[in-house]
Amino acid sequence: MKFNKSVIAVIISGVLLSVGIVQAKDTPTNLVDARAGHADYSPYINDTYPDNVYYGDTHLHTSYSTDAGFFGNRIGPDEAYRFAKGEMVTSSTGVKARLLRPLDFLVVSDHAENLGLSPLIDEDSETVKNHKWGKKVYDLVKAGKLGDAYTIWAAAVASGKDPFADNPEIMKSMWERVQEAAEKHNDPGKFTAFIGFEWTSTPKGNNLHRNVIFRDNMDKTNQVLPMSVYDSEDPEDLWKYMEDYEAKTGGQALAIAHNGNLSNGLMFDDITFTTKKPIDRDYAERRMKAEPLYEVTQMKGDGEANPGLSPNDEFADFETWDKGSFGAAKEKGMIEKEYAREAFKRGLQYEEKLGVNPFKFGLIGSTDSHTSLVSTTEDQYFGKISATEPANNKHRFEEQVTGYLPDPEGRDYAIYHRSTGAAGLAAIWSRENTREALHDAMSRKETFATTGTRLKVRVFAGWNFSKDDVNRADFARYGYDNGVAMGGDLTNAKGKSPKFLIRALRDPDWANLDRIQVIKGWTDAKGAAHERVYDIAVSDGRKIGADGRCKTPVGNTVNEKEAYFDNSIGEPVLAAYWEDPEFDAKQRAFYYVRVLEIPTPRWTTYDAKYFKVERPADVPVSIQERAYTSPIWYTPES
Repeated sequence: MKFNKSVIAVIISGVLLSVGIVQAKDTPTNLVDARAGHADYSPYINDTYPDNVYYGDTHLHTSYSTDAGFFGNRIGPDEAYRFAKGEMVTSSTGVKARLLRPLDFLVVSDHAENLGLSPLIDEDSETVKNHKWGKKVYDLVKAGKLGDAYTIWAAAVASGKDPFADNPEIMKSMWERVQEAAEKHNDPGKFTAFIGFEWTSTPKGNNLHRNVIFRDNMDKTNQVLPMSVYDSEDPEDLWKYMEDYEAKTGGQALAIAHNGNLSNGLMFDDITFTTKKPIDRDYAERRMKAEPLYEVTQMKGDGEANPGLSPNDEFADFETWDKGSFGAAKEKGMIEKEYAREAFKRGLQYEEKLGVNPFKFGLIGSTDSHTSLVSTTEDQYFGKISATEPANNKHRFEEQVTGYLPDPEGRDYAIYHRSTGAAGLAAIWSRENTREALHDAMSRKETFATTGTRLKVRVFAGWNFSKDDVNRADFARYGYDNGVAMGGDLTNAKGKSPKFLIRALRDPDWANLDRIQVIKGWTDAKGAAHERVYDIAVSDGRKIGADGRCKTPVGNTVNEKEAYFDNSIGEPVLAAYWEDPEFDAKQRAFYYVRVLEIPTPRWTTYDAKYFKVERPADVPVSIQERAYTSPIWYTPES
């Protein structure tokens, strides 16, 4: 049937007329009426709380770090960022590599000491060749004597005298390259490339290293040069450098210390570095402003706890490096000032004395890889340095990492590459993946560390939570509205005890979960510090006893010969409500969460199968990867 245009017009008019009649009777006549009373219908309009966890590395070295370059690294910042963003790259030893999943952020934190010397030598820099000391190192590198070149450079660093002090343009030019690479790869909302560097203080071989991370873009960071150990070995001078940067540019920076286990008691010492005076309130305030986070786990050992200090914690002995620093073996009384849990306990004591806690830091993990590759899973470990990248040679297991310098008493404190760990990652709860948002989250300590996998954990503490709240659909919103997140503070107990809501989710590409634990530390009426571990959720129907512990291990599916495990044990998700059963409102306390995965093969086990070599007998077949959250602190009312 065909209709002419006039007929169609009449039909349309009739339809519109009938619709108009219906509107007149049953619906608002305009949009103003339609919107009335419903302006905030969407429940998400005003949400500002962190709703995503972002994974990354705040501690990666490229060929621009002189030690990395002299140990064979030929990959610069550009390739490092591309690898972190999920692209395939070829390592310095010619091995192709790619991440299973891209990271969300990265800090290329190359050593400030003679930044970029190695690539300048590779580029046949006239500036280096025309310099007396530079020519000496240049000739050694070109002759293939990288070890000799490194020894000469390390001696210069140890002396505190910059061999290129007469030519600051070298540092300036290479610092500009570092910043330009970060600006090139920074993609707000998708991938964050922070500008940063490492300050490498190692007095007498003892580790006091810090990574400095800027919140800002190159327009501000290019107004300064990185501070190096040639400027000072004292952390307080680094804090002054950061204060001066912020005053000069209006920008923001934070520092993250790492490897207290290699500091021989200096990392969390009771006295200042230069003056040797007892730390005071001013020291505590400046330290916590400058260093809100601590890198608790990485390739050179795990720094959460030590089995000798926590004998009632069967999980404290994890990738433990406690034989010595880079310069000497351990002495009695050193390890008490090296581990995060001990620092948390002593921090409570200092707060009672000073009114400020100098060790009130949050936790992250990172790699400290010197290969330019952020590889943190056991099945793809590219080693600490390029000389120990995947290969069937003795260096992979036998390369010496510490113990080069003679111990004053002739003790053996050597540690070898087979003892390095495929670790770790920094996890940040944030609203956005941008420099500003992630940096702000780090400053407020809403972070957790993992030993390399991407398990997820969230914690809230408050006074009025109930058991049913752990199952709420609006878990995060309710937690923020009625409590504090990891990194936060509780006060004003008012006769109540703190209650915790905790959820943990496995890495979708890795292992199930074994258990969730709360580690509590507190000081008693006499000022003595204590600790206790509580199991609060366990997998597979196991029971938690009246003492708060589950004595039954989760089991182990690892097949050593095949370097294989399965998820027939454990749980993909664990959640718990927990109330402190021994809370005393008069006692200062901290609480952090540790989440354990089921056992999985260690990287040395994977290597043994892949390269068909004998697995080193002095390292475990399997490990239990884990996460550590930043603590929540309780402070009694004055």
